[in-house]
Amino acid sequence: MALCGGVGAMALPSELIVHIFSFLSDRDKLRASAVCSRWRECLFYPALWTELKLRIGGGDTGGCNGSGSGSDETPKLEFLMRKFGSFVRELQLELAPVEGNLSPLSNDPSAGRMEQLPGGQEGDPQQRWRDAMSTYLDQVLCVFTTIRNNRNLQKLSLYGDTFILQQEGLLDSSNLHQIHQGGKKINEIQQLFMELLSNSRQLRWLSCSFMLGLVTPCSLACLSNPSAETLQHLSLLDHQLGPLISPSELDRLSNLHSLALDFSDFTPELCGLLASPRRAPLHRLSLLLNGAALEFKPLEGTAKEDDWKALVRVSANLRVYIMALEVDSSELLRVLKPSLPLERLHLDSYSTLVTDATLELISQQYNKTLTHFLLLRDGPGFPDLSVNRNEDPLVLLAWRCTQLAVLVIHGYTVWSHNLVAISRLRGSSLRILTVSEESIYFDPDQSRYVAGDPVHCLVKDVSLGLGRVWHPCLDSSVVLSEPTQHFHCELHAFSTGM
Repeated sequence: MALCGGVGAMALPSELIVHIFSFLSDRDKLRASAVCSRWRECLFYPALWTELKLRIGGGDTGGCNGSGSGSDETPKLEFLMRKFGSFVRELQLELAPVEGNLSPLSNDPSAGRMEQLPGGQEGDPQQRWRDAMSTYLDQVLCVFTTIRNNRNLQKLSLYGDTFILQQEGLLDSSNLHQIHQGGKKINEIQQLFMELLSNSRQLRWLSCSFMLGLVTPCSLACLSNPSAETLQHLSLLDHQLGPLISPSELDRLSNLHSLALDFSDFTPELCGLLASPRRAPLHRLSLLLNGAALEFKPLEGTAKEDDWKALVRVSANLRVYIMALEVDSSELLRVLKPSLPLERLHLDSYSTLVTDATLELISQQYNKTLTHFLLLRDGPGFPDLSVNRNEDPLVLLAWRCTQLAVLVIHGYTVWSHNLVAISRLRGSSLRILTVSEESIYFDPDQSRYVAGDPVHCLVKDVSLGLGRVWHPCLDSSVVLSEPTQHFHCELHAFSTGM
C-alpha cells in the first residue's frame, strides 16, 4: 500500500493500523505479527484481543491442528496467555489432554499391552496417561497464573476433555502420586482459581465443565460481591461425588439467568432458592444426569414435583435441557416430572434401553415445550421401540410435539415408512432430522409394492415431506460425539439463546 511521496504503510498512525488489523481473524493476526516489530506492537494492542477462543489438543496424537503433542502446545498457550491474559474480557478455553481411546490401567497383561502410536512407534499406555495428565496440569496452571489478577474478565468458559481418563479411574485423587508434584499442582490450581474469583469485578459468565481438580465446594465462597451481583450464567459440572455449590452461595447470585448443574445436585433447597420472588427469574436450566453416579447420588434427594411447580410459577419463561447418560428407563420415569418445562432432551447410552413407555410419557407431557430430542445408543444391535411396525412411538412423538425442530436417532430401529411419516407430520418446521443409515430398516412386505430402489424412494419421500433435500447419515461418528463435550457445547448455545 503506497502513500503519496513514496511513504509506505509503516508511516500510518498506530491507531489506523490497529483499526485495519481489527478486521483480521485471530489466526491471521498472529501470522501478521511476525512481519515486523511495528506490526507486532500494534497487533498486541489490548483492543484487538477482548475475546480469545482456544482449543489446546494433547496426548500423543494431535494438537489443536491435529499435529504435535500436548507438550508441544504448551509453549503456544503460554505465549498467548502471557500476552493477553491480564486484559482479555472473554476467554473460552478447551483442553484435550488425550486424543482417542486408551487402554485401562489394570494388572491384566492384555490390558497393558503396548499400543501402536502414529508413525509406527509403540508406547506404554500408563506412561501416556501420566504424560497427558502432567500436560493438563501444566496448561491449567499457565492459564490461571496469567488471568488471576484480571479485573476486566467478563466471561470465563473452561472445558476439560478428560472424560476418557475419568472413565478409567486415572483422575481419582489416589492416582495423582503417579504425576510428578501432582498433588501440589492441584492445590496451586485451586488457589489460583479462588484468587481469580476474589479479584473479579464484572464477571457475567462462569462455566467450568469437567476441569479436573479445579472447582471445590468452597470455591464460590471466594467470588467477590461485585461479581456475585453481575453473574448471569453459572455452569459447574464435574465427575465429583459431592455438590459443587451450596445453598448459601447460590443465594448470593441473585441475578442468575441460566444455570447448569449435575441433576443429582439439584436439591429441593436449591430449587426453593431459585423460586424466591426476590431473585431475577431463571430462564435456562441445564442438567446432566449420569446413571453411573446414581449409586452414590440417589434421585431421592432431587427436586420434587411441588418444587418444580413453585419454580415455574416464578420463572414463567424457564426452559430445561437434560442429558441422561446410561440411565435406566425406570429412573427416567422418576426424573421426568409433569411440571418440568423440558425443551431439550438427550438420551445417550450403551447398555441401557429406552422403552416405548418412556417415549409415550415424553410425547404426552412435553408436547408443547419439546423442541430438541436426541435418542442415541452405541451398543450392539438395533432394538425396535414399536409394538408393531405401524405403531411407532417416535411417530407419535413427532405428531404430538408440535414445536419439535431437531430429531436425531441412532442405535434403534427406525422403519422407513415411519421415517416418511415423521417428515410429513413436521414438514419444514423439523429443521434437523438426522438418522444413521444403519438404524433404518425396510419393511419387506411394503417393498413388493414399491418400484425401484427402496433407499432412493426413501430419500425422495423424506425430502418431499421436509421440503428440502435429505439424506441418511452415513457416518455414525457424526452423531455419536463425546457426550460431555456435546453437553458443554449445547448448554452454551442453549443458555445464550435466551
